[in-house]
Amino acid sequence: MDLSLQKFGIGQPVPRTEDPVLVQGRGRYTDDINLPGQAHAVIVRSPVGHGIVRAIDVAAARAAPGVLGVWTGADLDAAGYGPLKCAAAFPNRDGTPMRKPVRKAFATDRVRWVGDPVAVVVAATAAAAKDAAELVAIDIDPLPAVTGARAAAAPGAPQLFDDVPGNVALDWHYGDADQVAAAFAGAAHRVTLELRSNRVVVSAMEPRSAIGSYRAEDGHWQLQVGCQGVFGLRAGMAEILGCPPAKLRVLTGSVGGSFGMKAPPYPEYVAIMHAARELGRPVKWTDERSGSFLSDTHGRDFEATGELALDAGGRFLAIRVTTYANMGAYLTTPGPLMPTNNIVKNTASVYAVPLMEVNTRCVLTNTVPIGAYRGAGRPEGNYFTERLVEAAAAVTGIDAVTLRRINHIRPDAMPYAAASGMKYDSGNFPAVMEEALRAADWDGFAARKAESAARGRLRGRGIGCFLEVTAPANKEMGGIRFEADGTVTIITGTLDYGQGHATPFAQVLADRLGVPFERIRLLQGDSDELLAGGGTGGSRSITNSGQAIHEAAIKVVAKGREIAAHLLEAAAQDIEFAQGRFVIAGTDRAIGIMEMAERLRAGVVLPDGAPTSLDVGHVSDGAPSAFPNGCHIAEVEIDPDTGVVEVARYASVNDFGTVINPLLVEGQVHGGIVQGIGQALMERTVFDESGQLLTGSYMDYAIPRAPDVPSFSFRSRPDPAKSNPLGTKGCGEAGCAGALPSVMNAVVDALSEYGIRHIDMPATPSRVWEAIQAARG
Repeated sequence: MDLSLQKFGIGQPVPRTEDPVLVQGRGRYTDDINLPGQAHAVIVRSPVGHGIVRAIDVAAARAAPGVLGVWTGADLDAAGYGPLKCAAAFPNRDGTPMRKPVRKAFATDRVRWVGDPVAVVVAATAAAAKDAAELVAIDIDPLPAVTGARAAAAPGAPQLFDDVPGNVALDWHYGDADQVAAAFAGAAHRVTLELRSNRVVVSAMEPRSAIGSYRAEDGHWQLQVGCQGVFGLRAGMAEILGCPPAKLRVLTGSVGGSFGMKAPPYPEYVAIMHAARELGRPVKWTDERSGSFLSDTHGRDFEATGELALDAGGRFLAIRVTTYANMGAYLTTPGPLMPTNNIVKNTASVYAVPLMEVNTRCVLTNTVPIGAYRGAGRPEGNYFTERLVEAAAAVTGIDAVTLRRINHIRPDAMPYAAASGMKYDSGNFPAVMEEALRAADWDGFAARKAESAARGRLRGRGIGCFLEVTAPANKEMGGIRFEADGTVTIITGTLDYGQGHATPFAQVLADRLGVPFERIRLLQGDSDELLAGGGTGGSRSITNSGQAIHEAAIKVVAKGREIAAHLLEAAAQDIEFAQGRFVIAGTDRAIGIMEMAERLRAGVVLPDGAPTSLDVGHVSDGAPSAFPNGCHIAEVEIDPDTGVVEVARYASVNDFGTVINPLLVEGQVHGGIVQGIGQALMERTVFDESGQLLTGSYMDYAIPRAPDVPSFSFRSRPDPAKSNPLGTKGCGEAGCAGALPSVMNAVVDALSEYGIRHIDMPATPSRVWEAIQAARG
């Protein structure tokens, strides 16, 4: 093997190439960019959770020093911009289409959540815009508000939209209800749990920011913004602006986190684009953290009833999940996807469950709209199942580990047709769990529990087996360009917002073409450079872009063989390619791929019809969903006098298929685990009865800090996917899927000394303490 591939090839723990830039403060985030003549925008938002807009008086704001313009929803309507659309299109259980209320960029007649945008103020400086925004007077007649999904769907609840009766945008059903009912009727054991997946504030490190520009001479727009994929965002924004996609360029530089939140179009982008056209100068908007709590989409927020039926031997017969999903005030771009398809696909998990039924009501409320958040239904589905498994162990008297062993899908059953409709192509779920038990020192728990008890602490352990169904195939670009300076550029439409794409993508290309790793560059953030692009989301980047790069490399080699045949004076069929060199078979006559590119740039003479460059602009059809899986085991300590929960130990064993870069994969899992711990133990989003967000800052909303998490034990047990040429499965969201059930099962295990069998997330100190007091009383 080439020595460089031993260091930089597939499977090597290569550090992220962008880290030196980022840690030295040389990243280029949207707010770092300032264009000549740019103005600054501030958004005016509703202070009322629900109400009728009687008037919006902007006269004082327009007259304020430095103000260049103020625009309301009426102005945007007059300009003819389209609505922000929900991309999902699910039928109701009766076959009728779901109800999609129109969402304009700015509210005009009615506001539906605290933070609903109503106007934009643009001034020469950000300070002047902020001062003037406070002068906008909004006359709103308050209406009763409703913030919970079940409450909003109840008879007599305040109605958000006239065309969405009962606030239910979608009443959805999956499965054969009669077969599932028969399975439950004949079951030896039945368990039911009321389960919550609590609403979370996304808390990306970088608040959203955008700069809009317009070129009047040719009607060309430009949006510089942090997002998850410039090609898809261009399509969405072009539809809203009413322009051909070719007339809009979207540029993205460094992005400080997103987790699903920064993917879709937002009202602020429409506002600054309009202002830029009206003023003839760029307009910049950067949110403040307090604004982010109200303007960024939130995540999760399901209220579910989970049910599991088992036979006398502990085998699962059927699972049923009935969910009220809070959509917030409007349906976002992914909106109903999370509590419908993604719950179905992921609830089956690693178990041989023959029957499944999912009933979901997607309900509109006077709260911040809900969007995708790391996993987007995948962690929830696995959490529901793993909590039911633990409850079933208590009911049947079968040890929880044994119950999992009984019901695991065996590796010789692959490919396995799951009750979700998915067909698993690979995985050894029993072996993954057994290795996790060893990694966690499962048999040594009793001694640790006794040691905790000696200090007056409760100790519990919890298992979280999981299987995630990654996003389905979409067209993805795999461009390869040999540059004049001797570097090679990968062009692809996924987008790095913290994952570290540049390194593993370069490892794939180096492996396939033998191009020196240090010469490879990555281009993702310019829509004008892309032929296609599915963006980053659903744990699919390495699979989709990796497959596109692999296919593009094959095309490069095909072109190179033809060129080498002329340069080496041989037949193309006699040219072999390996480790970056084109060789005449059976000889030592060869030319390296980088030398070939250099000679092509120098103008080497080739026959008519021969390729003149090695460059490839390829569009892949994309890889189908893959099935990353694993088993996470957490141990917690609880102080019964205060209710404080500490995660004391955490071990994980994961099957991500072929691991391109183990260093980056472990980092991705660490991040997901920390976010899962945050949701499980800390993150609590609270609205009052009028719709006011009571946890609107980090004074009231807790997220994990370094001392809140232990060192993580991480192991890989890969079983490569058979559905893509690299054998990858994806890893970005798996940490959340393993952390939610393992941590909460550990908490319940610790509290079981008091007879407590369930507690809702987040298991905050007050909630745990109250549960202990109630049990004692």
